[in-house]
Amino acid sequence: MMNFTFLSENKTDNPGCDAEHGLSIYIETDEMTILFDTGASNLFERNAERKHIDLTKPEALVISHGHYDHTEGVPRFCEINKTAPIYIHRDAFGECYGMEEDKIDKKPCSLKWSQEERKRIEDRFYLTEGPLWLTDNIVISGTIPDVPGNEPTEKFFEKKADGQMVPDPMNHEQFLGIRNGEKGIFLFSGCSHKGIIPVLEYSKQLFPGEKIAGIIAGMHLFSATDEMRKTVVGKVIAEHPTMVMPVHCTGIEAICMLKSELGDQCIVATAGNSYAY
Repeated sequence: MMNFTFLSENKTDNPGCDAEHGLSIYIETDEMTILFDTGASNLFERNAERKHIDLTKPEALVISHGHYDHTEGVPRFCEINKTAPIYIHRDAFGECYGMEEDKIDKKPCSLKWSQEERKRIEDRFYLTEGPLWLTDNIVISGTIPDVPGNEPTEKFFEKKADGQMVPDPMNHEQFLGIRNGEKGIFLFSGCSHKGIIPVLEYSKQLFPGEKIAGIIAGMHLFSATDEMRKTVVGKVIAEHPTMVMPVHCTGIEAICMLKSELGDQCIVATAGNSYAY
């Protein structure tokens, strides 16, 4: 059995719960309780209180990648929860920038913790790189291998100490895979900056021969071309998942395409929504 609740998401239709450009999901399984990302502020805490969720219970905090809209609440989480390790990729600490209309953004999208905040919480870090199994049924992917021919929908850059901007391959993005009994594998992906297709392909390596039952993911398709959206949506549908939740950065066009193709199997989740599988 697995339950999960969205504590931070771009949209909400729940009275009492607020939304922001961010993602945070509280996940309960038969084996352990996990917080996946902490959103772009401390909103995750306020929404947790409104949903009567005890943030001292998570036994792990899993960070999908080193961008502020998934990590800004980490210092506050560490004040609330004194013991949970923070599983974050070793490459997640660079100063990184997105790109829009072929121009590198002026403001970074990377971690915004102060030096004092980082010093206070860094003894909780568990730096990942390859796949890390928390239990026999729960894995943090570590670096997601590239898929030949797959084109990410957005380019990112890392600013080096000398000021030079170099491409960020987004190796610090990782997903959470959970085997939910005979129901199959549920995948939680923050933004899928490498593409949701590499996420799906790597999950098949980590869980060979097993059904992908749930895809709960930001798919970062809002800036994709129509052709790219159709390709990605087709690949997702081809996995025959029990359900798909396109969240956060997926974009309304791709959400509508998935909803049109999958009907009730496509669930438009919002902040405050809870689900049981």
